Amino acid sequence: MERVTLRIPRQQVEQVEELVETGEYPNRSEAIRSAVREMINESDAEEQSGRRDASWAKV
Repeated sequence: MERVTLRIPRQQVEQVEELVETGEYPNRSEAIRSAVREMINESDAEEQSGRRDASWAKV
């Protein structure tokens, strides 16, 4: 596995921590890996369906 450093707003870190604290994910890394997997799956599905609006990239 490769290490990646990222900067995200404190509020998002707190929301990820809440997911960990409630037991939805074992740790921050797994929560973020899950989000990346979901983003990639969504992007692949949009690409296969012919629509590619990159809605996940909107802030």
